[in-house]
Amino acid sequence: MNILRFSDLCAQGRARGQRVFIRADLNVPQDDAGNITEDTRVRASVPCIRMALDAGAAVMVTSHLGRPTEGEFKPEDSLAPVAKRLGELLGREVPLKRDWVAGVDVKPGEVVLLENCRVNKGEKKNSPELAQKLAQLCDIYVNDAFGTAHRAEATTYGIAQYAKVACAGPLLAAEIDAITKALAQPKRPLVAIVAGSKVSTKLTILQSLAKNVDQLVVGGGIANTFMLAAGLPIGKSLAEADLLGDAKAVIEAMKARGAAVPIPTDVVVAKTFAADAPATVKAAKDVAPDDMILDIGPETAKQLAQQLKAAGTIVWNGPVGVFEFDAFAHGTETVARAIAQSDAFSIAGGGDTLAAIAKYGIEKDIGYISTGGGAFLEVLEGKQLPAFEILEKRAKG
Repeated sequence: MNILRFSDLCAQGRARGQRVFIRADLNVPQDDAGNITEDTRVRASVPCIRMALDAGAAVMVTSHLGRPTEGEFKPEDSLAPVAKRLGELLGREVPLKRDWVAGVDVKPGEVVLLENCRVNKGEKKNSPELAQKLAQLCDIYVNDAFGTAHRAEATTYGIAQYAKVACAGPLLAAEIDAITKALAQPKRPLVAIVAGSKVSTKLTILQSLAKNVDQLVVGGGIANTFMLAAGLPIGKSLAEADLLGDAKAVIEAMKARGAAVPIPTDVVVAKTFAADAPATVKAAKDVAPDDMILDIGPETAKQLAQQLKAAGTIVWNGPVGVFEFDAFAHGTETVARAIAQSDAFSIAGGGDTLAAIAKYGIEKDIGYISTGGGAFLEVLEGKQLPAFEILEKRAKG
């Protein structure tokens, strides 16, 4: 993907004395008192801000937070807690500016945080009038917010159309590089793990990946639907019977390419969906009418682990069982540790996937952990993300 990179501009000295507008993703969870409960996104935004400051730029940073009503600022929509945390991480005060669309006073070597961009009228609908005003604030626009790359909004798309220079920050560039390595130029075999409760929410992803991957591992409720499509009993497990034709079509598409969708040979079942429900391992063909499948069995997990260790590239989206319940977490843990031990380049994304990675402490053993949930899923669907599209257009001149 041909895009302009902010790191290159800085290395060439082209950011010195320039007004740099960074669109970051600082949408962090907070408690009722407004305290940040998990600051990964804030920490991930720091390298780009430091890069701009070290290059001698006048730095403006903005982000959305929550779902504010445009034109109506409320205290709970404020980025004030983020400004405080950013200041701690940067070792300097980070002033927070409200009503900034008409102009921002910031000098080279300084950084300011611009209040929640989604409060501005026209942000979500990518108003050209707003986008042009934003573009006038800066000499260089930097998109470093992969989490919003699938949305065409004024601070993610419109401003990039009109800014003098539009480029990708280090976080966004790393996502582009990882996605390209995993999907556009993968080392084979390419194994994708797609798990979740419903086939319907991931059907386009499964159809897209079926054209490219060597092994398509399905998990969770999705696996139940595929087991049903393969003629296996699933008891009272979560499944979508109306999508059996689609599941069969994915299996056939893979088979036609000499690839495969591994169907579980054994499963872990319970009579109720509860953390303390007794867990029983059964052969897939022996699932009883009153059983609920809550995990893959040890034999299936072992087979998948062997395939993952032999893979060249792994794309991981979703735990393969109800890993929040310890009795039904063994499949996900086995898969997670196999990915960690594999020599393959691995890219992982999605909230539940990140929770599993954190649970088993394997962050350092994953090739790349994507920061964008919806954006990551749209990439897997084969969609062109608006933020990537406009940066590519601008790179062409």
